[in-house]
Amino acid sequence: MADKINAVKGMNDILPASVPRIDRLPDSALWSWFEQTVRGLLVRYGYQYMLTPVVEPTALFVRGLGEVTDIVEKEMYSFTDAMNGDKLTLRPEATAGIVRAMVEHNALYNGPLRLWTMGPMFRHERPQKGRYRQFHQLDVEALGFHGPDVDAELILMVRALWRELGLVEGEHVRLEINSLGQPAERQAHREALIRHFEAHADVLDADAQRRLHSNPLRILDTKNPAMQAVVEAAPQLMDFLGEESRAHFDAVCDVLDAAGLAYRINPRLVRGMDYYNLTVFEWVTDQLGSQGTVCGGGRYDGLIGQMGGKPAPAVGFGLGIERLLLLIQELRLPVPAAAPAAYAVVPSAAALPQVMVVLEQLRAAGVSVLQHAGGGSMKAQFKKADASGARYALIFGEDELSRGEVTVKSLREGGGEQVARPLAEVATWAATLQSPASNI
Repeated sequence: MADKINAVKGMNDILPASVPRIDRLPDSALWSWFEQTVRGLLVRYGYQYMLTPVVEPTALFVRGLGEVTDIVEKEMYSFTDAMNGDKLTLRPEATAGIVRAMVEHNALYNGPLRLWTMGPMFRHERPQKGRYRQFHQLDVEALGFHGPDVDAELILMVRALWRELGLVEGEHVRLEINSLGQPAERQAHREALIRHFEAHADVLDADAQRRLHSNPLRILDTKNPAMQAVVEAAPQLMDFLGEESRAHFDAVCDVLDAAGLAYRINPRLVRGMDYYNLTVFEWVTDQLGSQGTVCGGGRYDGLIGQMGGKPAPAVGFGLGIERLLLLIQELRLPVPAAAPAAYAVVPSAAALPQVMVVLEQLRAAGVSVLQHAGGGSMKAQFKKADASGARYALIFGEDELSRGEVTVKSLREGGGEQVARPLAEVATWAATLQSPASNI
């Protein structure tokens, strides 16, 4: 027997719930439910779907994310194309690729765009609960919009998603926001930070020492307990904001206040990429240990120009799908069952041609039907029908077929109620299979 080949560590299979597994990763039914919920929500907000390649030029992320970031320095899967020597990278996040596509295709020529995408991202890091080497991200971007209204729209959109998923803001997840101001304001703050940290150089760890003159803002995001006191005492960017930056931030807060959305202003919230300015935000939870951020984003008005396009404002967010679904599992929130509407019981193989034509008609009418396969007794087939979670059994027995009928039997509500339906009129009764048993 050949040796078994396993998946790469930190890159996971998303399997049906019926497949036993030892880990606690979300099953494919939970995943599908999430995707359907997201698609419906984003249509209502007017956002359009798009896709970008999984592989991009390495320079895209070096330029977009910043050379002195953990992602670029430590986490990217980069390689040289053996065909032409190009330096390529598996995308570690989605925003840079979307901006690259907008610039390449001059997509903002006719005006601003609201966009979203969803797919796999890759970071070479130590796998742990809620943190994987291949992970999936929902990414939502509003490109070409200047005002704080769109910042607030995105934050409220995430709250709407929480509510549709059964999460309660303030209890299961909570919002933290901050403003990073504009480049000149950040520069003044940066200089003050460097002076502060230079005065406490003996407390800084190796990462902080390395970033002191290249990216001191990232030191504020340290998780090192020994540095917390000096970080807490560091100058706050809010104190360096000018009138326009403060007005932008206040306008976002005014919308959130009017919508009754509670939040905490966190002056240490800086996000992990260099491209952010003005509004930044994170939705965090206490339910997943150290992996507390489930969604984060903000405004990045300089990135499109930085990527070679005509300068235009932009704002967006990214949401880690695995981490969010783990949270839903941890909280044991109710999730709609992924079960067919009906299960076809077919006692005789000779009846299959006639039966399968009827089942195709039902499916064409929008009814999900699972057909029994492999033969077996009526008792065995009913056992499979019940285990499938289907609301009804469709019994295609010899007597029924001789009368040109199928028996529809309730497997859930209705206490086993059953009724005969004519095979020649499938279109007239198909919709009843989508309803509770009392309507059959």
